[in-house]
Amino acid sequence: MDETVADRFDTSRFEANRNRLASLAYRLLGSAADAEDAAQDAFLHWQAADRQRIRVPEAWLTKVVTNLCLDRLRSAQARRERTAGAWLPEPLLDGDPMLGPADTFEQRESVSLAVLTLMERLSPQERAVYVLREAFSYSHGEIAEILDITESASQQHLHRARRRVTAARQGAATDPASARRIVEEFLAAASSGRTERLVALLTDDATAISDGAGLTEKLLRYDTAQRIAAVARAGFKSTPAKRRLAGGTPAVHYALVNGAPALLFVIGDKVSGSVTFDLVDDRIATVRGIAAPARLARLTEAWRQHEPEAPLVAEW
Repeated sequence: MDETVADRFDTSRFEANRNRLASLAYRLLGSAADAEDAAQDAFLHWQAADRQRIRVPEAWLTKVVTNLCLDRLRSAQARRERTAGAWLPEPLLDGDPMLGPADTFEQRESVSLAVLTLMERLSPQERAVYVLREAFSYSHGEIAEILDITESASQQHLHRARRRVTAARQGAATDPASARRIVEEFLAAASSGRTERLVALLTDDATAISDGAGLTEKLLRYDTAQRIAAVARAGFKSTPAKRRLAGGTPAVHYALVNGAPALLFVIGDKVSGSVTFDLVDDRIATVRGIAAPARLARLTEAWRQHEPEAPLVAEW
């Protein structure tokens, strides 16, 4: 085969795997930007490799991306970022190819913001085994080869990871129609300042987390229903000062983000804020507010290709 033709063939073969590799990296890193970097670094490794000696390109690329992500998770810079209290998973609009496979409950759960946050408590290898097994259905033999560990070690890592994820689950999931109704009620109660209604919508041990629009070094956390209701009432009240800070008058849309119900604040075609909700037994267990522009870049890109329904609030 002509060398130029061969290069084009090999490039096409990599590109056929890019979305899968980025999805794997996103689950491991929780950051779309870092996942894109990992996939691109894998492409550079692919170009530099003796591809004639690679028997199964898909397996080879999976190993490269996984180990690139593990190096990132173990790096001093990543540890500083993730222990400084300012880390949150990057939200993605449902339908984004980076969310990857979603055929099984385990695949959908592995990319939820709740599990991506929870996986910060796992060791890098536990995290890798969990993702490779639960989201991509690799056998323990294949995982052992990817991570250079024994099959027994892979099984042990999975057992510990599953135990932690299972222990964090709470109650029953809420059906989509009820989830939307609850989020719309939250928006209406917060906008009108009805604290009692907000408290009633929250679980007794509800938690709210905000990145403070990227203006604070640490995440803002609120751990009582009364405090969350007060913060929501203040945060959802529209004022001229808030509109100036946002750079315009947002519309508020209902959407699904990482499989969870969400409210998106949109100015023109740019998402300026995302509020996602974890629901348990028809009540709100976790509220995550993300407004730092760097965390919303890919979500905005996906929104621009999205055909939204009418906003819940046309002018906030």
